[in-house]
Amino acid sequence: MKALTEKSVVAVFRGSAFLSAGAAALILGFLLVFGLPLFREGRIFSLVTTMWAPAEGRYGILPMLAGTAAIASLGVVLSIPLSFGAAALISVFAPRRWGRFFRAVFLMATGIPTVIYGFVGIFLLAPFVREFFDAGSGLCVLSAALMLAVLVTPTMTIFFVHGFDRTPRSYLQAVDALGGNDVQKLLYVILPGAWRHIIGGITLAAGRAQGDTLLALMLSGNAARIPGEPLESARTLTAHIALVFAADHESPEFLSIFVCGLMLYLFSTLTVVVLRRLEAPFRRQHR
Repeated sequence: MKALTEKSVVAVFRGSAFLSAGAAALILGFLLVFGLPLFREGRIFSLVTTMWAPAEGRYGILPMLAGTAAIASLGVVLSIPLSFGAAALISVFAPRRWGRFFRAVFLMATGIPTVIYGFVGIFLLAPFVREFFDAGSGLCVLSAALMLAVLVTPTMTIFFVHGFDRTPRSYLQAVDALGGNDVQKLLYVILPGAWRHIIGGITLAAGRAQGDTLLALMLSGNAARIPGEPLESARTLTAHIALVFAADHESPEFLSIFVCGLMLYLFSTLTVVVLRRLEAPFRRQHR
């Protein structure tokens, strides 16, 4: 009976994994099928290397590629030290009672709808950026990246905390016995064993940053041009898909959104592959 139950559980989990993988493959197939005319006409390369100028008959998505890379990468880079500091406070430096409280706060923050962050960004962050730098409208790469960092920090923090908490208590007691302090525990004991969770948290945050739509729509300014500095407006691939899809289903530029979807797949795949390669040495060490 026990063996039968275990087999049933394994079968359910295996089926869920195949279902998830199948759904992802179907979505990719959908994008490829609808983008097939562009492949047949040989326009894919020109679409990803030219500018967006519908009035001139050019529908290149290069500005959106640059905008996605700028906003997502800056947001993740800004969120890493915030998440690391918050996780260290929860797991290492704060008293246990306060650690549980902060953990609950970050868990709650992971469930806040993205549109709430967008409203805060429009009414508080964008005016602050505009007044502080005395340039532009405040709807720019920097504003979108800052709010994106706030969005992904709770999720990344929880991943880091799970990694920090997996450190065997005997290791921490050994540091105490040798007269070590909390900083030494963190640097020499906790971090070496938590790298897999750190990489996992960064991977998830990078995927969410690349795929976010609302914050990009509300805070980036949606200018279809390559941003030269953080205070300039930009447009991401996800925002472009939303704007074009909502505008006209029969227009020539409509096909460009399928190329945007394929580029998002490529971005996400490359991010996962690169981060997993970085994780590989730590995985081998703990086998």
